[in-house]
Amino acid sequence: MTRENKESGVLEGEDFFYLSLQQVSCSFGVSEKIIFDILDEGIVETQFNENKELQFDSEAIGRIRMVLRLHQDLGVNFPGAALALQLLQEIERLENLLSQK
Repeated sequence: MTRENKESGVLEGEDFFYLSLQQVSCSFGVSEKIIFDILDEGIVETQFNENKELQFDSEAIGRIRMVLRLHQDLGVNFPGAALALQLLQEIERLENLLSQK
């Protein structure tokens, strides 16, 4: 059974992979502009491949998935989704700190 990492949205046990901007927008059924809007909020980090094209790793894709669900299901705007992800990350950090004691 796989578990989702709250911070990244990536399932534990998933392979680490990269997708292009076009692949990401197509797989989520959104325009590339929406992906750029998410990038503008600093929600995910991207890399460039050898052809200087944007590529997204599995962690970035998981974060995009979470942002789009917040946006589409709950109507949260992208700045609000960025804040929600930061708060989730802080909660996870505090939970880890408590579990170490």
